[in-house]
Amino acid sequence: MNRILLVDDEPDIVRVLGISLRADGYQVRTASGGEEALAIFARETPELVITDIKMPGMNGIEVLREVKNINAETEVIIITGHGDIDSAIEALQYGASDFINKPVRDKQLAIALQRAQEKIHIKQQLREYTTSLEQKVAAATREIRRRSNFQGKLIRSSNDGIVATDEDLKIVIYNPGAERIFGYPHHSVVHRMQVQDLYTPQIADLIVTGVTQASGLQEFPWQETSILSENGDIIPVRFSGSILHEKGQKMGSVAFFQDLREIKRLERELLKAERLAAVGQTVAGLAHGLKNILHGLKGGSYLVDLGIKKDDTEKLKSGWDMIKRNIGRTSEMVMDLLTYSKEREPEFEDCFPNEIAAEVAALLAEKARESRVGIKKSLDPSIPQVSMDPRIIHTALLNLVTNAIDACLFDEDTGKEWQVVVATTLEDDNTIRFDVSDNGVGMSKNVRDRLFTSFFSTKGHRGTGLGLMVTRKLVEEHGGRIDVASSPGKGTTFTIHLPFEAAGEKKTTSRKIKKR
Repeated sequence: MNRILLVDDEPDIVRVLGISLRADGYQVRTASGGEEALAIFARETPELVITDIKMPGMNGIEVLREVKNINAETEVIIITGHGDIDSAIEALQYGASDFINKPVRDKQLAIALQRAQEKIHIKQQLREYTTSLEQKVAAATREIRRRSNFQGKLIRSSNDGIVATDEDLKIVIYNPGAERIFGYPHHSVVHRMQVQDLYTPQIADLIVTGVTQASGLQEFPWQETSILSENGDIIPVRFSGSILHEKGQKMGSVAFFQDLREIKRLERELLKAERLAAVGQTVAGLAHGLKNILHGLKGGSYLVDLGIKKDDTEKLKSGWDMIKRNIGRTSEMVMDLLTYSKEREPEFEDCFPNEIAAEVAALLAEKARESRVGIKKSLDPSIPQVSMDPRIIHTALLNLVTNAIDACLFDEDTGKEWQVVVATTLEDDNTIRFDVSDNGVGMSKNVRDRLFTSFFSTKGHRGTGLGLMVTRKLVEEHGGRIDVASSPGKGTTFTIHLPFEAAGEKKTTSRKIKKR
């Protein structure tokens, strides 16, 4: 690939990027708008188009669609700005190969170009492979071993997993791409395994039915599914395949697997990167609180689904109660945000702090599982029923545990077994200590010093900081205090000290904040 069409309505960006690309040896044509770009593309059909997503007249999405209509093999890299999450996702859905954020950095651009080159190279190889397969299928299916001799090099060079079987469903082709996805070495699969040994039951049933039964499907269109690797990992893939025939006789099968792990990771990062748009501090704070409530609703719906599935009345009742509580908390949260600027007196009532902490852990268990984060509880059994404000405890812990899970997601050390620990301790001075610890990304001293300042967030544009501000305000109104200890790369511990009264002694006025 050496021809690039660069499209942007900002002349300075076109000039700077054009100089950089030409210095790297590319032939660069430029256009200041979508209509001009399509005219140039129709004449010269460059292998790669780099286009800004927001332009007057025809925008980048429309350029992408028209380019793909003219030549679906052309790779298109989208340049996005902050806040363009929906447009960036739409671009990926229409076939964009990558996206890069403004301001465009040389390293970021080089990585995107390298990915595009690899995709073009792979497409060319697969196109050659498909052409060869169509031309040779009549002769190749007479003996799958003979077919593997002239297809071997192409198959081995493919980044996709390619697996073929003979008429007895024994695997005879298993390329390096399949090794990377499934994890089994070549020598333990070829002529040793059948499809039932390697594939998931759903895929194996398709292949077996297609080969052994006249009514079985003969072509399997591309679909997203998952496979189980040799070490037990669940790998997201795109799967396609077909049953091979010769003179009306079924001779075996071939299946293709595209590894989607990197794509799924990029999709998750994209969603996290633009999780909250800048639509005002109040709306952002409301979204932050609603996010926590939704986790509770999701947890409740999970229990309801489980109860329905297992005909378990207790789980149904527990799940429905959890949903009702969180519907109520939605209303309470809105009222809390409306009264954020004025003092709020805590409403003491008899409660079990350990039960509140355990409920928060249960509410976020599904989110933690999806994020590959473990949640552990260390609850002091000596804590009795006490008089406190349970809503303050619940809201504070929900914010802190959610942030702890996010801190694990933002950790670049993927070799860790991420963990969040929720702990309670009965202290001597009628105080209960709540600790929320994680082993995630951690924070520097400078970040710790700024944590509770107005709308400061360690998540950058991903967060608003309102959650920690609300948490500290609630804790202090309850007469308590919140501390934080953290080390970069080691993790973070938030500690809340909250006073309590004996059960039955409800308070209507807040305490002074304790200093230690």
